[in-house]
Amino acid sequence: MNNRGLLDIIISLIPAIRPVDRIYLLQKFDGEDDFILQSKREIEKILNIRIHSGFDIDGIRAIAEKTASVCMKRSIHWVSYNDAEYPPLLREIYDPPSVIFYKGKLPNPEKPLLGMVGTRKPSPESAAQAFSIGYGVGQAGISVVSGLALGIDAMSHRGNLTAGIPGYAVLGSGADEVYPSSNKPLAKLILDSGGALLTEYPPGSRPARWTFPARNRIISALSRSVIIVEAPAKSGALITADFSLQHGKEIWVASSGLQQQQYGSLDNKMGTIKLASEGADIIYSASDVLEKWKMDFGSSFDAAEHTNEKDIISSMANYLQIEL
Repeated sequence: MNNRGLLDIIISLIPAIRPVDRIYLLQKFDGEDDFILQSKREIEKILNIRIHSGFDIDGIRAIAEKTASVCMKRSIHWVSYNDAEYPPLLREIYDPPSVIFYKGKLPNPEKPLLGMVGTRKPSPESAAQAFSIGYGVGQAGISVVSGLALGIDAMSHRGNLTAGIPGYAVLGSGADEVYPSSNKPLAKLILDSGGALLTEYPPGSRPARWTFPARNRIISALSRSVIIVEAPAKSGALITADFSLQHGKEIWVASSGLQQQQYGSLDNKMGTIKLASEGADIIYSASDVLEKWKMDFGSSFDAAEHTNEKDIISSMANYLQIEL
C-alpha cells in the first residue's frame, strides 16, 4: 500500500458515480485522511453531479479495509489509475477503471495483445478456428486477451496457452469469483502461464448482467486489434466491437464466423456477417494477424504448420466435455 492509504479503493467503491468521476476524485485528493472528511454534499459539489444513492463514508471505508484484507489473503493485487504500473492503454479510453484488481502479473505494456471474443455456443468450426488462431499467434509471441466465458473465449484462451504464452482474462466479477465455475481450471492455467485475471470489481463481487458489457470495454482497451470469431445478431461480442470502434481499434472477423455450417443455420453468425458487410476484414489464420500488424517472425513461420492438429482435437474434446 502506498502513502495514499486506502483512498483509491474507497473511491472505487463509491456507488452510482461514473468512472470518469472516480478518476477526477483520485486526482483531486492525495490521501484518505482528507477524503473521508468530505460530506456527500461536498463530493457532489466537487463533481458537479447529484449522487443518487446512500453515501456513508465510514461504511465505505470499512468495506475498503475489508477489501484490502481479502486481497492480501487471496493474493489479489490492485493498481490505481495514478500508479505507474496501471496499463497505459486503459488510460487512453474515455471511462477507464479507477482501480484494477488482478491475480498474476499485469501484461507487459511493450507487447501488443490480441483481443478474441465470440459466442458462448459456437459452431465446431468456429471453436476450432478460435483455438487455432490463438495457438498460432501464441507461437509468434502474441498473447490473447478475452473474457474467460464459455465457447469462443475459452477456446481462444486454450489455444494461446497451449503455445506456452502468458494469457489474460478480463472478468465481470471479482478476481476470486471465476465465472463460469467450470472455467476455474482454465483460470488456473492462465495464472500458471505467467498471465493474469483482471477486473475492476473488488474480491467477492458476483457477476451481474451489467458487469459483462462493462468488462468488454477493458478487453477492447487492452487489445491492439480485436477478432470477433463468431457472434449472433445480439451478442456481447458485438458490444466489444462497438467499444473497439470507439477506441479506434481494428475490428476483424474470423472466416468461420461467416460460413454456412454443415448442420444448422446461419443465425448464430449474423453478427459477424453484419460486421463483415460493414467493412471488417476477414481473418483466416494467425498469419493474417501477423501480416496486418506488419510483424516479422521469420519467413519460416506458418500458423498452419505450427498448429498441432492433435492439440486442437484434444482441446476440442475437453471443451465439449465441459459443455455437456
